[in-house]
Amino acid sequence: MKRIRKAVLPVAGLGTRFLPATKAVPKEMLTVVDRPVVQHVVDEAREAGIEHFIFVTGRGKAVIEDHFDISYELDRTLQERGKTEAYEALKKDLPAAGQTSFTRQQEPLGLGHAVWCAREIVGDEPFAVILPDMLSRGSMVQMLQAYEKHGGNIIAVEEVAPDQTHQYGIVSVGEEFGETFEITGMVEKPPKGTAPSNFIISGRYILQPEIFSILERGERGAGGEIQLTDGMKRLAETQKFYGMHYRGKTYDTGSKLGFLVANLAYGLERPELREDLKREIDALLRGA
Repeated sequence: MKRIRKAVLPVAGLGTRFLPATKAVPKEMLTVVDRPVVQHVVDEAREAGIEHFIFVTGRGKAVIEDHFDISYELDRTLQERGKTEAYEALKKDLPAAGQTSFTRQQEPLGLGHAVWCAREIVGDEPFAVILPDMLSRGSMVQMLQAYEKHGGNIIAVEEVAPDQTHQYGIVSVGEEFGETFEITGMVEKPPKGTAPSNFIISGRYILQPEIFSILERGERGAGGEIQLTDGMKRLAETQKFYGMHYRGKTYDTGSKLGFLVANLAYGLERPELREDLKREIDALLRGA
């Protein structure tokens, strides 16, 4: 069983839900506290042991590549001004040379197509897919633990209220193994009252490379796009899929509410901000 070294991060989306903020700034570069969303995601993956980050980009996303590169002018300025702590923090955040790759998705043809665009860089080995909109703590660590236990393909799932299942991709639950279970089916945004469970797909995947030959067929699904869920359903005909029940909290920063809540949650975790932020929240609530 090959270990998971590479992660694909689809970052080509237009971020239309955040216009006009995303007219010139990629949505992945919007900040949660003082770190871009995409940096938080890379932090999570590096903590889990991921070594190579493959960004599937589009037009107007060059700033993401710049973010993960050395900025000589900034580094020199910080050193000259004695801002050693800030300089060292930037160095720590920077992946090593050769640990980032960037490839283009020329057309917005869906998540499945974005993943397929990374095929030449991933090669013939299992890999992770991480949706940068979805922020979580420790999810990838748990994903890799589940992979070491089961092999095959792993999907991170979370529970939601039954009346919310129509908004998400849902999995069917088979044999259970503690925090993991066999997935016996998948459906994208089922009509209300028809979901096979209340476990939603939460933006973290470990997939075998055979998914590429399925996505290469270019079969269109919902919205006329090449859907990753459809490809996984095809792959599940010949390979095992397991759900990893993530017990933490995932913040969907692709929505306005999720983005605001993520900023509050991550801000409250910062010792230098916590008490002042709590006072400001209390003051706002009293004035509401």
